[in-house]
Amino acid sequence: MQEHGKTVIKVGLSTCGIAAGGYKTYDVLDKEIAKNGLNVELQRTGCIGMCYAEPIVDVITPDGKLYSYGGVTEENATRIIDEHIRKGEPPEDMLITEEREDVVGQQTRIALRNCGVIDPESLDDYRERGGYKGTEKAIKEMTPEQLIEEVLRSGLRGRGGAGFPTGLKWRFTRNNPGDQKYVVCNADEGDPGAFMDRSIIEGDPHSVVEGMSIAAYAIGASEGHVYCRAEYPLAIIRLEKAIKDAKEASLLGENILGSDFSFNIKIKKGAGAFVCGEETALIASLQGERGMPTLRPPFPAEKGLWNKPTSINNVETFANVPWIVLHGADKFAAYGTEKSKGTKVFALAGKMKRGGLIEVPMGIPLGDVIYGVGGGIRDDKKFKGVQLGGPSGGCIPETLLDTPVDYDSVGKTGAIMGSGGMIVMDETTCMVDVAKFFLNFVQLESCGKCVPCRLGTKRMLEILTRITEGNAKPEELDLLEELAYYVREGALCGLGQTGPNPVLTTLNYFRDEYVAHIMDRKCPARVCRELLTYVIDTELCNGCRRCAKRCPAEFITGEKKEPHVIDQEKCIKCGNCYDVCRFDAVLVD
Repeated sequence: MQEHGKTVIKVGLSTCGIAAGGYKTYDVLDKEIAKNGLNVELQRTGCIGMCYAEPIVDVITPDGKLYSYGGVTEENATRIIDEHIRKGEPPEDMLITEEREDVVGQQTRIALRNCGVIDPESLDDYRERGGYKGTEKAIKEMTPEQLIEEVLRSGLRGRGGAGFPTGLKWRFTRNNPGDQKYVVCNADEGDPGAFMDRSIIEGDPHSVVEGMSIAAYAIGASEGHVYCRAEYPLAIIRLEKAIKDAKEASLLGENILGSDFSFNIKIKKGAGAFVCGEETALIASLQGERGMPTLRPPFPAEKGLWNKPTSINNVETFANVPWIVLHGADKFAAYGTEKSKGTKVFALAGKMKRGGLIEVPMGIPLGDVIYGVGGGIRDDKKFKGVQLGGPSGGCIPETLLDTPVDYDSVGKTGAIMGSGGMIVMDETTCMVDVAKFFLNFVQLESCGKCVPCRLGTKRMLEILTRITEGNAKPEELDLLEELAYYVREGALCGLGQTGPNPVLTTLNYFRDEYVAHIMDRKCPARVCRELLTYVIDTELCNGCRRCAKRCPAEFITGEKKEPHVIDQEKCIKCGNCYDVCRFDAVLVD
C-alpha cells in the first residue's frame, strides 16, 4: 500500500528472487535508505513472473509511474538509490520497464492478479485490491446454491490437471449427505519444472484462503485443509500468516463477517511423494496413512476425508474463485474457448529466453506462448519440442505449435494440460533421453500398489536404458510401445495411467531418434554418452596437452606440441576433452 506523496521501492522476494540474491539486495536498499534519510518506503512483493530477470526491483514514484529494474544485486543496488532516488536519473542500463510491459502486457492475469504487486504478508494490501469482497458478496448476497451456479456458469475447470468442472464438484459435495464436510486445497505440486502453485501462495496467499472460504460456504463445510509439500517453506510461512491475519480480522474462523458461517483452515506438510497429488492418496496422507490411491468410486465428494463428503481443488483453482464471485461469471467466461473458459497459469522452463511464470487466456496457440510471451528459444537455437503436463503429459513437436492451449486440443496431441508445467526443448535435446527421464521419475514415485505401474514402468525403463546405451534390439521398440499401452490401461490411478504418455508421444513424433539409437548406435542430439565417440582432429590439434591433463582416465596420449590421440577402446566418454579444447580440435560423433 503506497502512502500519498511517497516513493515506494518493491523487491521481489519469492523463491526465485531469493535464490537470485533478493534478500541481500533488500538489505542493501534498506541500509541506503536509512543512511541517506530518504522518504522512501521499502516493501517486499512476490514473483511478477519474470524469473529469468531476478532479482527485480520496482520503483514507484508518487505520481504512480513504474520503473522496473532487473538483475539487481547487492553490488549494483546502490545505483538505484544514488542515481534514481537522489539524483532523479534512473540508470537506464538496468531498466527492464519496457520488457516487463511487453511480457506482462501479452498476458491476462486473474489468478496472478496480485503476484508481484502486493506485499504477500499484508492483509491491508490484499484488501485494498478488492480482497475478501468476494467472501462478503457470497455470504451476504448469495445462497450456496446461487454461488455454485455462478461458478458453474463461469466455466471454471480444475486447474490441477484433470479439468473437472469446479462448480459441478461443489454441487456433488453439497448434495451428498454428511454431518461434516471438508474443503481441501491440493498444493502438492510435484511435476519437474512446475512452480505455479508455489508462486501463487508465496505471492498472494490470501487469494487461496479466500477461495477456500467461498468454497466452504458453497458446500456447507466448516473445516479446510491445505496439503502443501514441505519443500515449500516460504509458501507455508506466508500461508500461515495469511490464515492468522484473516482470523484476527474476522474473515476466517468463527462467525465470519458477523454471519453464522464459520470456517477454519489447517495446513498439512506433505513429505514430497508425487503420488499424493492424486486425490485419494492425498486423503490417505491427510489421515496419517500411507499415501496410496484407492479405487473410485466412491469419489471424495461422496466419501473423502474421514469418509465425509470432501471437495478437493488445487491452488490455482481457488485463486480464481474470489475474482469470479466479485466480477461475475460472464466476465471470466469471456476469456478462453467454448469448453475451456478463463485463463491458465504456466511455468515456462527449459531452453527459453524468458523462463518464468505466466498467465494467458485459454485457446492461445502454443507457439504464441513460446515465441511471444516466452521470447523464443535461448541462443536462437532450433525448437524441437515442448513437454506439457509434466510426467503425466507428453512431448509436442514443432509441427503442432499452432495447437490451441485448451483441455481438448492439447489432449488430442497425446499430451495433457496438467497443472501447467511447460518445458521447452531445442535441437540439443535427445527425445529418447527425455522420455527416459520422465519415466524414471514415474517409476521412482510409483507407490507400488498395482502391478502395471510397479513393474510395467520398470520394464519400460529398462528398455529405454538399453536404447540410450546402444544395447537394444529392433524388436524392443514394438515391445516398449505395447508395454506403454498395457500400463496406461491397467494402472490403478492417474499416475500410472498417464505415466507412459512421454514415451508414447516421443515414439509418435520422434520415432526416427529411437531408430537412430537402435539401428545406427548414434544419438542425433549427442546427449547419450555411451553412443558418443570423441576424436581429435590432428590438423587442428597443436599439442597443448589441455585435453590430456583433464582426461581422468589418462587415455589421451601425444607429445607436447604434437597432435594427440584418444584411445577409443578405453575412452570413458566423459567429454572433458571436448569441454577444455580451445581450438575445436575435439570432434564428437
